[in-house]
Amino acid sequence: MALINEQTPFNPDTIPSQIVGIAAKVGRHDSGMHSHYKAQLLYAPSGCMSITLDNQQCILPPTRAAWIPAGVSHCAVMTNVVAYRSIYFDTRHQEQKFDKLRIIGVNPLLRELIERMAFWPWQMPFSEQESLVNLFWQELAVAPDEPLLLPLPSDTRLKTWLKKLNSEESAPPPLNEAALSIGASEKTISRIFSRETGMPYQAWRQQWRLMQAIKLLAEHKSVSTVAFELSFSSDSAFISFFRKQTGTTPSTYIKHSI
Repeated sequence: MALINEQTPFNPDTIPSQIVGIAAKVGRHDSGMHSHYKAQLLYAPSGCMSITLDNQQCILPPTRAAWIPAGVSHCAVMTNVVAYRSIYFDTRHQEQKFDKLRIIGVNPLLRELIERMAFWPWQMPFSEQESLVNLFWQELAVAPDEPLLLPLPSDTRLKTWLKKLNSEESAPPPLNEAALSIGASEKTISRIFSRETGMPYQAWRQQWRLMQAIKLLAEHKSVSTVAFELSFSSDSAFISFFRKQTGTTPSTYIKHSI
């Protein structure tokens, strides 16, 4: 069985197969923080989801996939209808180690491999899977990394501020306003972000806005709506920002993602 729904009990670690694939269509869903003994490839042919880890957030629009190594705690959240594909791999005997969290581009070949593997019967012998699995590993190794990861600071002074930011999904304010809200100096906030995320505050703020923009665009919101929700001064300012970050316009990016 590979096709499941939200009520289907499922734990990939209890299934002895080396490769366990599932396919589902879900609406609003929060997986809660969890981990697996198996590594996971997570992909949404349609819809958009976000992934939260201890110190990172990720956005997963269509044509992108997340590789989550074995044992990494994560939480997947879906806020709209998502065609969901997830493949779990027992990597203990895999010579090439894929032990880094990645958001990757999915080309047509990799997409077809994911689609095929997601529907494999769980009892299928590995000898019948091996040739396609080897091709999958080759494609995973060369897949391009996408800039859809946002490192999160862990300093306790920012905990309440980050929680409010995530719950309201409002754009992070400029540094001077953030400092007032947090109750620390601009210099202190800048130092925290540079030390704990490897990014100056302004670069972190822009990365947050980019990821949120992609999420909103994948939900079919207009450019004008996204520009307004993310506090850009105009549609043209948002389009210019998006092009600088991704090399393309919002409408072209989302057209190629759906």
